[in-house]
Amino acid sequence: MSHFVRMVNGIDYRRESQVRNEMTFSMVQDYLKTLVPPRSTEMKVMEMYAKEVGYPIIGPVAGYLCYQIARMTGAKRIIELGSGYGYSTAWFAKAVTENGGGTVHHVVWDTELSQRAQEHLGRLGYGDIVEYHVGEAVEILKGMSGPFDLIFNDIDKEAYPGSLPVIEEKLRSGGVLIVDNMLWLGRIFDKNDQEPSTEGVREFTRRITGDTGWIASVVPIRDGLLVAYKV
Repeated sequence: MSHFVRMVNGIDYRRESQVRNEMTFSMVQDYLKTLVPPRSTEMKVMEMYAKEVGYPIIGPVAGYLCYQIARMTGAKRIIELGSGYGYSTAWFAKAVTENGGGTVHHVVWDTELSQRAQEHLGRLGYGDIVEYHVGEAVEILKGMSGPFDLIFNDIDKEAYPGSLPVIEEKLRSGGVLIVDNMLWLGRIFDKNDQEPSTEGVREFTRRITGDTGWIASVVPIRDGLLVAYKV
């Protein structure tokens, strides 16, 4: 009996467990990158720039998931809180275009980033779909009329908890919230890390996963994306 190996549908589950234990986070991320369809030249330019200067864009795997979610939900009105130079915006604009048209609001605190985004997105052909805002993202969202079909949140992490009530007000029932950096480079696992940014991610995660008004999951790609459905 000690030599018995459980076989189901021809699979040796003892061996499978060993392989699973040997998988690394990097192995999984590298594999997922191979599954993303080819991007346009302009998108690759944006990705290369991020690599050269160390700018934290969401990357092709997370970007493609954002695009997929926007397509699946038929989103036509999207706002990004913290849009960088427009890489994630491009994925959302692609989805909105294929959904029949609408608006993606690009919100960033820096005029230079906004201008760079306008150049990239213009070359991608999304100039008529994207509206640009410069300022503090949550305050801009407060001043806008809802509801939105999808909200993407990538602001300063210490501000995550305070953004949730505004997001709840502006997102429609049945809408989707996507939040970046929910693994926060692994810092959330360090009990000694009490930095405001780390605590902001922890608190936001506790609030939304414990609220029956949301159906939320953290998807462990790149630095972790929270995908939440507003009931």
